[in-house]
Amino acid sequence: MSLPLLDYPLSTQNNRVANITSRAEGFNQVVNQSTSSRDLLIEKAYRQIYFHAMKHDRDTCLESQFRAGSITMRDFVRQLLLSERFQQSYYQCNSNYRMVDQVIGRVLGRSVHNDGERRAWSIVIGEKGFTAFVDALLESDEYMNNFGYDRVPEQRARVLPGQPTGEIPIYQQFPRYGADWRDSLQDRAPSDQSQWQQLQASSTWVNGQPPALALKIWLGIAAVGAFELGRVILVIAVSMLRT
Repeated sequence: MSLPLLDYPLSTQNNRVANITSRAEGFNQVVNQSTSSRDLLIEKAYRQIYFHAMKHDRDTCLESQFRAGSITMRDFVRQLLLSERFQQSYYQCNSNYRMVDQVIGRVLGRSVHNDGERRAWSIVIGEKGFTAFVDALLESDEYMNNFGYDRVPEQRARVLPGQPTGEIPIYQQFPRYGADWRDSLQDRAPSDQSQWQQLQASSTWVNGQPPALALKIWLGIAAVGAFELGRVILVIAVSMLRT
């Protein structure tokens, strides 16, 4: 039997602030039938989930479905989160804890409340998988009340008196991967100079010397060339003596 979602207290970094609003009230448009509106929402969704999407990262089939009205914006966001690009760039190089931070920030538009929420959702990922975690967030009351089927998720900033601008977007606050993944890449790389020499000996020069096979081939060609040159000189000399 699967575990239910663990309870966690709702907390904030500033308990004097109670209200959370949209960073740009009124900017988040509701989907209408115009092509320009749908194009704008598509770009905004890519920016929210990927931060920046290269040309080869775009899913033209998914975009076509959204423009045709076959899927909602919530479906569009779900497919971006489950895409191969997001799997390779985020899920495969982060722990479950960091994925909770990354996805909640992108989908619910806020930071995690505390370690309790981070721990509760990481258990969901570990037990039911990443897809179940994404579905649970997109079907939650918090998501539906704030964004529904037709709005692009965006950061909900706390209004602080005397502060004209809110926080930077959450998708810019978190690096794509953490120090643990960076360190693991470094640990897997050859650290001993001799290892690098062994890897490179077959294709590159080592300590100023060419690879052994290339050296043998070069010496063979030089020997054949010297023999042929000597033979030509000998033939010319003999022909000159006869004349």
